[in-house]
Amino acid sequence: MTIAAPPTGRDIAYRGFHLPADTTAGNGDGLLATGRGLALDGVNQQGAWTSPPVRVGFPVSEVVPSWTADTPAGCWIEVELRGWHDDAPSTGWYRLARWAADDLAVERTSVPGQRDGDARVDTDTLVVTGATVTGWQARVTLCRPAESPTGPVLRSVGAVATGPTGTAQGYAQPASSAAWGRVLDVPRYSQRLHAGQYPQWGGGGDSWCSPTCTSMVLAHWGAEPTPEHYAWVEPPGPRPVVVHAARHCYDHAYAGAGNWSFNTAYAGRYGVDAFVTRLRSLVEAEAFVTAGIPLIVSAAFRADEVPGLGYDTAGHLMVLVGFTVDGDPVLNDPYAPDDDAVRRTVPRQRFEAVWQRGSGGVAYVLRPSSVPLPPPPAQANW
Repeated sequence: MTIAAPPTGRDIAYRGFHLPADTTAGNGDGLLATGRGLALDGVNQQGAWTSPPVRVGFPVSEVVPSWTADTPAGCWIEVELRGWHDDAPSTGWYRLARWAADDLAVERTSVPGQRDGDARVDTDTLVVTGATVTGWQARVTLCRPAESPTGPVLRSVGAVATGPTGTAQGYAQPASSAAWGRVLDVPRYSQRLHAGQYPQWGGGGDSWCSPTCTSMVLAHWGAEPTPEHYAWVEPPGPRPVVVHAARHCYDHAYAGAGNWSFNTAYAGRYGVDAFVTRLRSLVEAEAFVTAGIPLIVSAAFRADEVPGLGYDTAGHLMVLVGFTVDGDPVLNDPYAPDDDAVRRTVPRQRFEAVWQRGSGGVAYVLRPSSVPLPPPPAQANW
């Protein structure tokens, strides 16, 4: 069974790879290989896992990777992408991330300044500018210091590829949906309660929309960090788990906690399956709510462009927790003065427009592996 995608004029395809629990390195056909033990500036480079080429069948304009991994103390991973066309690479490799679960040994960071005639790196996104790209390939290098008894373990890696924006034709709003009238019981966390706290991680709570949303959804699944993880937050303030998330989603190059890939990687630390994708419409989002899965969505808008969202933002994350009986989205919007004010209902078409325009329909999908994903569309974007 598949659901029909509305004709938005934009191609989207997601492909993910889930690896065996003991994966330390691998080759391009997905079979395990032993770590190579290569030396790199005094560090033992444990090995690399390279995906097979993923051919999506349409011209690609952007690719956003995501991953989950375990990185013991002192260890990290490096995530790269390259474009692919027909039977050969069509770009070189671009490094999208140097990532670790903690921030004690290496700075968790995207890698700015990578640009050539084929593509450029824009924080968490590989943007194709000149090359012909109809697919992608990922490579994840696992690194550990020589004295470390254990190395990183890669658990999943994937990417969402998006075609150029076409002429959106819209779609007919359905008369009803199984998601209409369903609101998931996601706790409400206000980021603004943390205003001014720990400004070294992106300026404090006023800019912590993404980790606050990630914390809400982890709490929904009972997968929050335990108190010993955030005992360092002193004074504890209104909700130390949000401070913990902001620190551990922080991107030192971007100088903020809103890196899409870093947020799903953070969530993956706590046992959930997590990835970034793009959805074509709220029709597709309804399939997740019907399956019991809240979504974290990214939008940009001007004050009152969407009634109920009375502020300007160049990019903001909210949790889509359900729909009214008439099909309007119900949100947990962390940009609220307190927890009670987090829950908001917004007009469907207005919200869908700023979500699609602002981020191309970006959504974080976080859920335990025991909770099945909904059936995907024919052009699978999850």
